[in-house]
Amino acid sequence: MDTTQELVNKPKISEKEDFLPIEGWDHIEFYCGNAKQSAFYYQYALGFQLIAYSGLETGNKEKASYVLQQGKIRIVLSTPLRPEGFMSEHIKKHGDGVRDIALTVKNAASAYEETLKRGARGFMEPTEFKDEKGTVIIAAIHTYGDTLHSFIERNNYNGTFLPGYID
Repeated sequence: MDTTQELVNKPKISEKEDFLPIEGWDHIEFYCGNAKQSAFYYQYALGFQLIAYSGLETGNKEKASYVLQQGKIRIVLSTPLRPEGFMSEHIKKHGDGVRDIALTVKNAASAYEETLKRGARGFMEPTEFKDEKGTVIIAAIHTYGDTLHSFIERNNYNGTFLPGYID
C-alpha cells in the first residue's frame, strides 16, 4: 500500500488521462421541512443572496426551491409541496439535509458513462432541460445513502441557475 508521502508525490493526471474532468462545484441541494424559513436564515444570518426560485409560480408542482449564493458557493433549499412522496419521506427519515452534490462538467453524458463503467449506479440518464436562456444537460448517480452526485453541463446556458427557475 502507498504511504501518504508516495501518494502526495505521484505525478499529476494529465487532462487526456482524466476520465472525469470536473470544472467545479455547481451547487448543493438540501431537502428542508421549510425551505422559505431556511432561505431567510441563510440570507440574514449567513449573508447569502437569493438569486433564483422555482415553485408553483413557475409551474413546479412538486417542490419550492430557493437558490442562494455567496461568492462561489451556491446552495438550493427545497421543500415538498405535498405531504406524500419521496421528498417528504426523505425529510421524515433524515431531517433537513443534503440530497444532491452537483458538479459542473463539460460533458454530462461522458461523466455519467465513465462513472457507470467504474461501478457507479445510475440515477438519471443525461437529460436536456431548456428554456429561453438555453440548454442544460443533467445526469446523476447514486453515491451513499440517499445522496446523489449530479453532473451539470452548462455549456449552452446563459441563465442565472437552471431552466424552470426565475431570477
